[in-house]
Amino acid sequence: MKKTALTLLVIVALAVAGCKDKPKTEAPAAAPQQSQAPAGQPGAAPAPGGDPHAGMKAQEIPAGAGKKAKVTQTMNSGGYTYVEATDDKGQKSWLALPEIKVAVGDSIEYPETPPLANFQSKTLNKTFEKISFIPGIRIVK
Repeated sequence: MKKTALTLLVIVALAVAGCKDKPKTEAPAAAPQQSQAPAGQPGAAPAPGGDPHAGMKAQEIPAGAGKKAKVTQTMNSGGYTYVEATDDKGQKSWLALPEIKVAVGDSIEYPETPPLANFQSKTLNKTFEKISFIPGIRIVK
């Protein structure tokens, strides 16, 4: 009887030890991959809970492919450059694009896209009445 009780006790102890959580540093078991493209490239799958735009670079816009304006205000925040641009008719537009170097007074060309209304930037703590998200600008020299 003592041998049976001891054997059962050893089996229960081994079963309990085997049921403990695995270390958190282990990689998840074969997660399905949606894409082999690097982050920020077309076709890339964002990291779960991560910034879907992380790693994106501003695209160079070809000459004559967009609207022309002059930069009247610019600020960088959260991986984006926010640009207020004024066209030759005096119409002001806010643009958001992957972070680049641009200065007040620069002449730019940018693709026209439909603006979003009442966009709130949490990193700037600012609400834009209208803002267009664009892939990049061309600084006209």
